[in-house]
Amino acid sequence: MSDEFIPVLSPLEARFEKLRSRAGLILAPLAFLLVWFGDFETLRGNEPAHRLAAVMSCVVTLWLTESLPMPLTALLGATMCVVFRVADAKEVFAPFADQLMFLFIGSFMMARAIFLHGLDKRMAYSVLSLKAVGSSPTRILFAFGAVTAVTSAWISNTATTAMMFAIGLSILQFLLRESAAGNAPKIDMRYATGLMLMTSFSASIGGLATPIGTPPNAIGLGMIRQQLGVDVPFFKWCLVGMPVVLGIFLFLFVYLNWLCPAGAKELTGSRELIARRKSELGSWTAGQISTAVAFLVTVTLWVLPGVGELVLGSQHANVKLLKSMFPESAPALLGAVLLFLLPGDRDGRALNWKEATQIDWGVVLLYGGGFAFGVLAQKTGLSDAIGRSLITLLPQGSSSFGLLVAATFVATLVSEATSNTASANIVVPVVIAMAQQAGIDPLMPAIGATLGSSLGFMLPVSTPCNAIVYGSGYIPLTRMIRYGALLDVAGTIVIVTMVSLIVPLIR
Repeated sequence: MSDEFIPVLSPLEARFEKLRSRAGLILAPLAFLLVWFGDFETLRGNEPAHRLAAVMSCVVTLWLTESLPMPLTALLGATMCVVFRVADAKEVFAPFADQLMFLFIGSFMMARAIFLHGLDKRMAYSVLSLKAVGSSPTRILFAFGAVTAVTSAWISNTATTAMMFAIGLSILQFLLRESAAGNAPKIDMRYATGLMLMTSFSASIGGLATPIGTPPNAIGLGMIRQQLGVDVPFFKWCLVGMPVVLGIFLFLFVYLNWLCPAGAKELTGSRELIARRKSELGSWTAGQISTAVAFLVTVTLWVLPGVGELVLGSQHANVKLLKSMFPESAPALLGAVLLFLLPGDRDGRALNWKEATQIDWGVVLLYGGGFAFGVLAQKTGLSDAIGRSLITLLPQGSSSFGLLVAATFVATLVSEATSNTASANIVVPVVIAMAQQAGIDPLMPAIGATLGSSLGFMLPVSTPCNAIVYGSGYIPLTRMIRYGALLDVAGTIVIVTMVSLIVPLIR
């Protein structure tokens, strides 16, 4: 699910974005023609791979420049593959029916219900109103970020940011009014910057925890399963993603708390404001209860095969049965169906069809297009050709760990220049191809690239989350760049550390 927003950019940034968009309309056809008529030693005698390389060079250019909506570019690329005889239509469009597409659809419907019934807002105010949080600026900053991260593990990062942004902004405006009226201590404006950055950064970080937390996770998992034949189920991903989230979030909290002090020991009136906002929500509604039940059923079915594997072992007959019955897509769709059956506040059901269709279909189509390119690159041999071309860039004797570091770092850099989903679509298949050609186990570098694609914190245009909070006016651009760069470095280190330690244990 996504929410509409208008990013607030400086005049210079707006001109750059306009130039970038226009340039893509020229550079994309040029890239296509250069590759189409180029002579590449690794592609000689393989016409389907050569044609696919030309199509992908055009598509990647359009993704980087965002001259067209990214889902439309994915569909355009798939269509070009048919027109230019890379493969027949049945083979090209088959990945659009992959089971992970239905994981997206089901989980997006669940997220839509959570948002519509205000279940996310109820959780946020419940945590922020705890006595343990009180009026301490440090504890409020921590609790605010923790709620944001946990919420974004289950619904879209953008929707989470939009909700928490509104809550954080109301808290800041109340405190500033009270301070101006002399009813509360003066608040250091650096704290406002810290709270806004905590909103955006925590949402992006929290999405790493689960396969459905952010689209790059599912994109990377789909490519790993298709190209490597390795299935990373929901529970196993969480065993990697949750420690990564915890490590990056703790670092984020420590440095924001240090660099963005409130200038007061207590934020007078903040606890009362939050308690008042919570009371305005009233008692639990039928829709909220039904949505919570459907959500818990879905999560239980997601983690049940993994728990069974830990208790009984992966070869136990019942564990194999659970895995076959409940792949990630099945619980997501079952949970979505429950929303149409359980009682709600509108039309007598927790979710109706009109509301369900308002999910982000663009992300679904974008995933399908990216997955189609990955499948075609493997079948035509293009991935092997790319791997042979790029393998010379690796230092002599490179290991899986060395490629993991490089893959995570490159994915982070690419995500600064373009969207996280584009970064995953571009970097993950290249990393897999390089590892295979080098005789290196591709799993760790591929997971590192997948996680690294969700970093990129430096610019308002890096993620929708950054754009939303930048519009508050409380974040100087130079401060977002400095703090974002610091988090990029720390995030890369945490991802490399956790992936290298945990992935070998759960493979």
